[in-house]
Amino acid sequence: MTERTVFLHDTSILTTNLGDEIIMDAVRKELRSIFPGVYFINAPTHDYLGKEAKTLLRDMPFSFVGGTNLLSGNMNEYNQWKIDLRSVGKIRNAILMGVGWWQYQERVNLYTKFLLRSVLSSTFLHSVRDAYTERKLRSIGMENVLNTGCMTLWRLDEAHCRSIPTEKSDEVVMTFTDYKPSPTYDRQLLDIARKHYGKIYIWLQGAGDYTYLKSWVGKDVEFVESSLDAYDQLLSDRSIACEYVGTRLHAGIRAMQHGRRSFIVSVDNRATEMGRDFNLPVTERLKLDDLEKKIGLPSPTEIRLPKENIERWKRQFQSENGA
Repeated sequence: MTERTVFLHDTSILTTNLGDEIIMDAVRKELRSIFPGVYFINAPTHDYLGKEAKTLLRDMPFSFVGGTNLLSGNMNEYNQWKIDLRSVGKIRNAILMGVGWWQYQERVNLYTKFLLRSVLSSTFLHSVRDAYTERKLRSIGMENVLNTGCMTLWRLDEAHCRSIPTEKSDEVVMTFTDYKPSPTYDRQLLDIARKHYGKIYIWLQGAGDYTYLKSWVGKDVEFVESSLDAYDQLLSDRSIACEYVGTRLHAGIRAMQHGRRSFIVSVDNRATEMGRDFNLPVTERLKLDDLEKKIGLPSPTEIRLPKENIERWKRQFQSENGA
């Protein structure tokens, strides 16, 4: 077995959103397939690197940045990835893995352009989540970028998609988003579920979801505890005939990973852009009537993976494997 130490900028540390755990689970699986026997050194993206992390990073030829909405056009004002000018020279040759852009933005400011071009590798290809993120990075002169989609999609190939049921299930697991609340549309979504399913579960993906939901969802739903293990247990229990409907993108992708039919309601650019690029089962929040029609109809899962880009991104490490 080859052994390799890899420094991983880990988005699941210090997070209030378990979607980051879903992303990092996929990131680690893909890196293990590239570097068998890999040993990970994990450092948070949601906090600035400490002295020990910087010391360990200094000896690494490159490092990986795992997914989520880490990039923005004004990182001096808003930076989910906690880097700044003090990071220049400490972080270098960082390689993006399925990273996305925070929100739709008109321009990237000079500070952000300098920062990203300083900490990100200029030689290795970067993997980004969607075409929008690719365009934003190319706009600051970074041409070594591939739209691979999020790592969570990479194993949803044609064979896997064919294994996902096309007909409606009797039960449903739902999610709602505490930081993008819409009482009007969220109540409408729950009412749709009540019409079409005999049993409703709600998985609490975010730290604030229960506080948001507890006053209005009613007693006819069963909450699933706020852990990825609990969600996985539900999805893997074949005695439960459930599918997914909800506003959390990666909860929907996780359900598809478990072979469950899914309907993702877009509340931001993540689901919208990935739905457009890869044919994810995404419906805009303002079009819940369309979603209700889809629920009752046969609905095959037909993810379009950018296979060539994914393989090209992986192949660049062949000479590094075992180094």
